[in-house]
Amino acid sequence: MSDTHPHDSSPAVDLNAKPLWCITTTVGQASDASALASQVLAQRLAACVQVEALQSHYRWQGQTLAEPEWRLTLKTTAEAGPALLAWLKQHHPYDLPQLCWSTWQASADYAQWVHDNVSP
Repeated sequence: MSDTHPHDSSPAVDLNAKPLWCITTTVGQASDASALASQVLAQRLAACVQVEALQSHYRWQGQTLAEPEWRLTLKTTAEAGPALLAWLKQHHPYDLPQLCWSTWQASADYAQWVHDNVSP
């Protein structure tokens, strides 16, 4: 017999799954995004890197600018997060890179997959 009601289509959620870190940064060239993603994955600092094209509007050195950028969303473990941030700071093509992170809760299966694919 199932623990869920037959009309309940929501997946079972394990609230004790290991938390993940989601780190975002942006770069000005698709080739930079691809290179950073490949290197981070090769070093097992993240399990997944998603790359999206976007338009950024911002102030820099007294000017208001609008330029295309590529956002990298990197999924990693809480244990590897600080090392990934340090690596990005060292290898990022920007003088002042956006490095933002948050703690995510995820399904137990996905969280385990991230942990299995990131070296501590």
